[in-house]
Amino acid sequence: MAKAFEEQRRSPDLEALPFEDRIGLLVDREAAERDTRRLTTRLKIAALRQTACVEDVDLRTPRGIDRAVFAKLVEGRWIDRHENLLVTGATGLGKSWLACALGHKACRDNRSVLYHRVPRLFEALALARGDGRYARLLKSLGRAQLLILDDWGLSVLTAAERRDLLEILEDRHGRASTIVTSQLPVDTWHGAIGDPTVADAILDRLVHNAHRLQLTGESMRKRSAKTITLDDNQNTDSISHRP
Repeated sequence: MAKAFEEQRRSPDLEALPFEDRIGLLVDREAAERDTRRLTTRLKIAALRQTACVEDVDLRTPRGIDRAVFAKLVEGRWIDRHENLLVTGATGLGKSWLACALGHKACRDNRSVLYHRVPRLFEALALARGDGRYARLLKSLGRAQLLILDDWGLSVLTAAERRDLLEILEDRHGRASTIVTSQLPVDTWHGAIGDPTVADAILDRLVHNAHRLQLTGESMRKRSAKTITLDDNQNTDSISHRP
């Protein structure tokens, strides 16, 4: 507000405004600054892997994304209802990018978000178990309104990893929302967990109240590479035909 007041003093046009209007401008400036600081803090804590926004999601490329379903996901009421989202599909289709875009939108909506790649998360939990931070790390994972678990199912879980995942999902079940991205179809997740009994418990807490995005089509990375190659060829042709 002090900065805004100094700007008003240097602006002769604002001196003509009524006192109430000038105070209103100061309050609006303070509110905007606080919102910006809160968003910056939330994004820093979230540690999203990619800088992605829902406004930049390409819905024209055929990937199996229903516009109406995606609009509801962007709206975010599913997070208020503590529902989950499962994003599956082959590599290169933008699963992580979509998850980060929805995480960014949740931060903008004043929700707490955490992003973790599953292999790195299990490593962090193993280290935390050894140095006494395990309970504190589990508490932070359970407290986030939206937890993004990226690259799930790259290998069959060990016994310790199964226990860790069950603890995380048990703490969050009915209290918070989780996004899981995976190259594996959901119906194969039971085998990827390894132990049938623990798999039943994990999937019961994760799948039954979850929305699903099954991505299909050509890899976005391949598509991007083709576009770059095409542009390079066009540039080469235009250079070779110059007089």
